[in-house]
Amino acid sequence: METIKLYYQDAFMRQFDAAVLSCEPVKGGFAVVLDRTAFYPEGGGQPADRGILGGVSVLDVHERDGVITHTCDGPLNVGEAVQGEIDWARRFDHMQQHSGEHIVSGMLCAAYHCDNTGFHLGADTVIIDYNADIPWEGALEIERKANEYIWENHPFEVLWPTPEELKALPYRSKKELTGAVRIAAFPGADMCACCGTHVARSGQVGLVKFLSCQKFRDGVRLELLCGQRALNYLSRCWEQSLQIGQSLSVKPQDSFAAVERLQRELNETRTRCVSLEEDIFARIAEENRDKGDVLLIRPPMTSDAARKLCDTVSAMCGGRCAVFAGEGAAYKYAIIHPGHDIRDFIKSLNTALNGRGGGRDGFAQGSAQATEAEIRAFFGA
Repeated sequence: METIKLYYQDAFMRQFDAAVLSCEPVKGGFAVVLDRTAFYPEGGGQPADRGILGGVSVLDVHERDGVITHTCDGPLNVGEAVQGEIDWARRFDHMQQHSGEHIVSGMLCAAYHCDNTGFHLGADTVIIDYNADIPWEGALEIERKANEYIWENHPFEVLWPTPEELKALPYRSKKELTGAVRIAAFPGADMCACCGTHVARSGQVGLVKFLSCQKFRDGVRLELLCGQRALNYLSRCWEQSLQIGQSLSVKPQDSFAAVERLQRELNETRTRCVSLEEDIFARIAEENRDKGDVLLIRPPMTSDAARKLCDTVSAMCGGRCAVFAGEGAAYKYAIIHPGHDIRDFIKSLNTALNGRGGGRDGFAQGSAQATEAEIRAFFGA
């Protein structure tokens, strides 16, 4: 006997009474079948509901051949009358995401004559794939139109057409459908074959917000947020912009221009620092002209700077140059000995100084977990 699907009768039903038809132990809990249920089973890209059933937790819900099975963390007695209560916050979130996806997909598919080839309602965002090259500007225009439609508060409709009626309907579907087909419609925006739960009116979606648009196969993949998720995301972005603006002494909406100004100043400062660094490295190299093997222990610097210093000094010293940059017991090193095979030397160095790194053709670079005294002792030996 197929399970009566209360979530189709009323998607806003939070509590219901039902009879337990079967309960079997399974991996991860107990498989419970009821005569009727308001718990939505995973399907059509929408995750399953969670909640409480007869005092035990519902961990997952699946449907097979019209029978809905609830995976619970405890057993229920067959024949017992139980009360179920779904996790409403989770359900309503899924309804907002799913309905918002229908509205934007209907508009995008109509505007770009494409199909929705993939839909995943994730824990954080909604991912939708389309088989058309939709530009970001086009997605944002649809976002604007979809929000206008949402705020106009259009009613949601469900149709169960006969096969003849179905042939005449301009509904979206990736494949030809047979049997009883449920058509979910937001008049003026979308009409699509769908088994999911939806809001009663478009206004309950709240708003939609696209986050990204990336090339995917022969089309694009869009990332979407709807309803409370979109509000939470935009609120976090606003708080961050507010903090950035306060730190830069500008209004939040002016923070990007202020950041661009800082980036220009930073790049100018980096250019000056590189020039000064090159002058310092040249003086150090001159101080070590013709001294043969040289060991330099310097304050912390980047690996690239350590390599540049080592390269500059090795060209003047006439021997092996080793630069260790760091402090305490953490150093980055660069070692150059032109024309020499230093692989064995680097192996012994890494062993003695707890180092990691290597190279070839007379050059090696890495790091060492050793103190200055330990480094000097190794090279002294």
